[in-house]
Amino acid sequence: MKSKQLSLGRALFPILILVLLLSYNVIVYGDDALSGSNQFILLLGGAVAAIVGFLQKISYEVMLEKVAENLQSVTGALLILLFVGALAGTWLISGIIPAMIYYGLQILHPSIFLPACIIICAIISLATGSSWTTSATVGIALIGIGKVLGIPVGMVAGAVISGAYFGDKLSPLSDTTNLAPAMAGGDLFTHIRYMTLTTVPSIVITLIVFFIISFTQSTVGTADIESLMVAIKDKFNIHLGLFLVPAVVIFLIVKKAPPLIALLIGTLMGGLFALIFQKDILMEVAQASSFSFDAAYRGIMDAITVSTQIKTMNPLLNDLFSSGGMEGMLGTIWLIFCAMVFGGIMDAIGALTRISNALLSWAQTTFQLFASTAASCLAINLTASDQYLSIVIPGKMFAKAYEKRGLAPENLSRTLEDAGTVTSVLIPWNTCGAYQSGVLGVGVGEYFIYAIFNWLSPFMTLAYAALKIKIAMRKK
Repeated sequence: MKSKQLSLGRALFPILILVLLLSYNVIVYGDDALSGSNQFILLLGGAVAAIVGFLQKISYEVMLEKVAENLQSVTGALLILLFVGALAGTWLISGIIPAMIYYGLQILHPSIFLPACIIICAIISLATGSSWTTSATVGIALIGIGKVLGIPVGMVAGAVISGAYFGDKLSPLSDTTNLAPAMAGGDLFTHIRYMTLTTVPSIVITLIVFFIISFTQSTVGTADIESLMVAIKDKFNIHLGLFLVPAVVIFLIVKKAPPLIALLIGTLMGGLFALIFQKDILMEVAQASSFSFDAAYRGIMDAITVSTQIKTMNPLLNDLFSSGGMEGMLGTIWLIFCAMVFGGIMDAIGALTRISNALLSWAQTTFQLFASTAASCLAINLTASDQYLSIVIPGKMFAKAYEKRGLAPENLSRTLEDAGTVTSVLIPWNTCGAYQSGVLGVGVGEYFIYAIFNWLSPFMTLAYAALKIKIAMRKK
């Protein structure tokens, strides 16, 4: 009963303090804020919420119990993250990811260079689960090729970023794609399937616009991607048979198999294909001088569990052909853990319920609720300057509001991605905007208008809400 007496000001106070602390922390640490300092700030935010709880006479035991419930609710998401890291490792050493990149590069042609940039970056980001890695490797190469062809770098950067973020959003290997449903209380593959409803139209419109732009551009050189393809072919045994593994995983996803089962099968098949087709890679990972059962076992297990990097004769590919394994997912797991502590205490003191009631009283319609979520994601991106926080904070704030309105959690998780993940790169002082601008050597102002997919996505999700298209309701 005491929690119901919590004022809206007191309910919002921990969030205000949290945003201020996170904003300063990102200013100090920049891209390194996720190495641990942001996670500790979330715990400090939880401590502030606990102080408010003590003032409301909420016991320590009640708060701790709610934190435990919150952590239990994301157990599946945390296990999925570990298996995502494992799958990424075996898909690298088996040649699946290199094969996706190899065949993706073959579609590059000067006459359709800009649309091809989108498709290539989408394929690579989908395969790796990282828009950052895609931009820092193939993105840099495409910027260089674009300069040779005489195409403005802002256009090329916009195409690279559009494709990279499209692939990142739909990749089960992406940390943000895993984080959003974890915060909303949903399921990974349900989230991905639901995202395609807004994401695919957005990328189709983006491709159409870039095809039109391509017809207005005259190229002056040729696209030299032969060296990249030669380096991949020299290192890996590349053939179309490798696509059997992702085909099986996609089939399982379509058949709505439990995510852990689909990811485990994909991981084991990746290891098997590495054993069959990439014996030299296994020897390199295991640091063995000859092939043996022990070397193969060590190579596969290392790829699954720890950081793995495959060196090629092209330095540009070395960062792309790396995987953190299960170990590489621990940073995101740490972030989720600390977010659940903050969210659990906020829930225990009645703050989330109070905020949810206030939002419901203001947001009378589904569209207004979606718009409030999108605005909050953008506000966090502008103030806290981090895409992960634009998912974590609004995710915990709005989860109960969506639940009370009878909306399925995938509505929230999709909105978090459409308005939080992709808009971060459009803000110069955001870690994503600063990173992409730095690695590509193109200012945010130069590529902003051409990052069509990124600024179109929030409008697309709001259009679906306004027109009541495919709004999933919570199952009773």
